[in-house]
Amino acid sequence: MSDSRASTQDLDRVATALTACLPALNRALDRRVAQDFARPKPPEGQLALLRFVSQQEGATVRQAADALLMRPNNVSALVSQLTEQGLLERRRDAGDKRIAHLYPTSRARRELAEVRRLEGAHMAQALQSLTDGEMDALGSALGALTSLARHLRPVPAAE
Repeated sequence: MSDSRASTQDLDRVATALTACLPALNRALDRRVAQDFARPKPPEGQLALLRFVSQQEGATVRQAADALLMRPNNVSALVSQLTEQGLLERRRDAGDKRIAHLYPTSRARRELAEVRRLEGAHMAQALQSLTDGEMDALGSALGALTSLARHLRPVPAAE
């Protein structure tokens, strides 16, 4: 192992800290947003699907499941829930009626925008409490965290 690589002990320490910190950070932000959301905030799984469909309009359940690292039957259940709530539209594929394409409703767009606004406001408020050094460290870590997320994505199974 070269001098530039972290020791196994350092890797274990960082891995343990990240696996504890990142979910706690996400839960804390989720709770803060839920407190300020005008109605019951959709669960994170529903929000993840709405975010994906808003970015990839016309995606299929299979595409959403692959992107969100979820089972298609779980995504299908979320689609049913969101459709019943008036947050998602299913449109049948013209060529293959078994396939449905997913689209967010205008209400879903409004609710997503409100969640994003609240998330940004709460995160900005928390960031203001950090020192300049802590902010610099976070800024430097963003690229590494993004790369780490890419490396943690499962390898597609051979078909």
